[in-house]
Amino acid sequence: MLSYSKQIENRLNEYENGKVFIANDFLDLASYETVRKTLNRFVDDEKISRIINGFYYNPAYNSLIQEYEAPSVHELALAIARKYNWDIAPYSSTALNLLGLSTQVPSSWKYISSGRYKEYKFGKNIIEFKKVRPAEIANMSLKTATVIQAIKALGKSNITEETINKIKKSLSKEEKTALMSEATSTSAWIYEVIRKISED
Repeated sequence: MLSYSKQIENRLNEYENGKVFIANDFLDLASYETVRKTLNRFVDDEKISRIINGFYYNPAYNSLIQEYEAPSVHELALAIARKYNWDIAPYSSTALNLLGLSTQVPSSWKYISSGRYKEYKFGKNIIEFKKVRPAEIANMSLKTATVIQAIKALGKSNITEETINKIKKSLSKEEKTALMSEATSTSAWIYEVIRKISED
């Protein structure tokens, strides 16, 4: 029987570099307090890095710049949502960036959330969670919610064939099918755009 520490370390070794994780991700292995102390010890031993209190990641080494890469802001946002059991979706410039519709990296990463309003700061980055009605993002995948928020951010008059094709290329066949079935409660003009995106 492996020790709790070794079991946690083995799982960490299975994670891809850059993955953000929390103590809750290991509760099938040990108690919260045991996991928390183990992760903090791994930070002290420089096996992992702490982003902000309670959130950790495996830093990837970039041999080109000879530095460890910074954690993904989006990965951190997903980990925060996972910790508090929130449904979230990127909106505004964040949704556009994640779908490749904008090359501008947001200075403030914005998400709508079923949880309370909350803002996190680390380094030069800000993650802002804005509370909305849970029904606005419930019962849909993250990708479907992201597409809907990106369409809203662009506005009806700014949807072009190029935009539709860019979104279409970023989705798998399965994601297009899910998009059509999960977005039925959105407004008519948005659903019409979604129908065009989902066409073969």
